[in-house]
Amino acid sequence: MSPIVHAELSWLMSQVLRERRDRILVMCAGLAPDVDGLTLLAGEAMYVRYHHVLFHGYVGALITTAVCVAMARQRVLVAALALGAFHLHLLCDLAGSGPGWPIHYFWPTSMREWFWAGQWNLASWQNSVIGLVVTLVCLACALRWRRTFVEVFSPRWDAVVTQTLRKRFLSEPGTSASTPTGN
Repeated sequence: MSPIVHAELSWLMSQVLRERRDRILVMCAGLAPDVDGLTLLAGEAMYVRYHHVLFHGYVGALITTAVCVAMARQRVLVAALALGAFHLHLLCDLAGSGPGWPIHYFWPTSMREWFWAGQWNLASWQNSVIGLVVTLVCLACALRWRRTFVEVFSPRWDAVVTQTLRKRFLSEPGTSASTPTGN
């Protein structure tokens, strides 16, 4: 599954959190397993050998959760959501990273492979449909929570996107989209 979809799914999980900072931490937890993708910098052979091994398991989950908790304001809730987002990433990879690409969840204590016989390719229609739906749901958050995934990059940009979506779909009166308010 695409890193963008991993990020959006994790951000969606974080909507129960009050603080933008905590929501971003949970989103980062959902991206964290792909830290082992940096093995690509050492060459394709290293990537193929170690991606889905080094950080796609319980060690990565524990490290990620500890870092998120240390930086969080709502620590208990962030811990639970960070663990959930991390494991959602693994579940998505098991479904849609491609046939024959297992996860080694218990590395370094075991090289036991976890996989699913029905895995679909990364460039599949299933991943495309999931990606589209998740992006639309992230935009729809403007209608309920007055924020979108854009908040990850800039509260100001998010205010513009949110205001535009609310004006369009809720017929909410307000200033023009070119003059953001808030944050």
